[in-house]
Amino acid sequence: MALLDWIGAESGLRIEGEGVRLRPPRASDYSEWRELRARSRAFLQPWEPTWPADDLTRAAFRRRLTAYARDREAGVAHPFFVFRQSDEALVGGITLSNIRRGVAQMGSVGYWCGQPYARNGYTLAAVKTLIGFAFRSLALHRLEAACLPHNEPSRRLLNKAGFTEEGYAKAYLKINGVWRDHVLFGLISPLGDAGVDQEGVSV
Repeated sequence: MALLDWIGAESGLRIEGEGVRLRPPRASDYSEWRELRARSRAFLQPWEPTWPADDLTRAAFRRRLTAYARDREAGVAHPFFVFRQSDEALVGGITLSNIRRGVAQMGSVGYWCGQPYARNGYTLAAVKTLIGFAFRSLALHRLEAACLPHNEPSRRLLNKAGFTEEGYAKAYLKINGVWRDHVLFGLISPLGDAGVDQEGVSV
């Protein structure tokens, strides 16, 4: 179970997972974020939207933080950076976005991992941690995720995290400048209403 730790307005929310820590991005993260993204560009670009020309600049990072804060305030997204617990190294990012309330009570999960830290289990741990946050703290009912059909590592990761492959969407997202088909995944909360699981145990 994810452990929530409110540590003050300046630092914000931290969510502890298995070997990883999730927290919202801060202005002070810029240098480490820029270095990791720059080192990982060739590794990440095939799976992401086209990077703007100024994507790694400090000004663009400030705009990113402003958008993150606006989305959190509106309750439609929760972006996090992922840090390795052992040394606080930034290893990637994960976002719960497109949160819908009302009769839907669902959100979408997206993530990235820096190339030096790939295939070490950090992203899987982050996804599992975010699942706990979404279902237990936000009381969402359903999570969705999607990946390119040939992205076997991401497909395996989502299956290991408990997601079920549900379908295939044509031209679903514009990735690296091209509208690409995606495999769709879903995960239903094991918890019932009012934070009580299906066995009747309060959580």
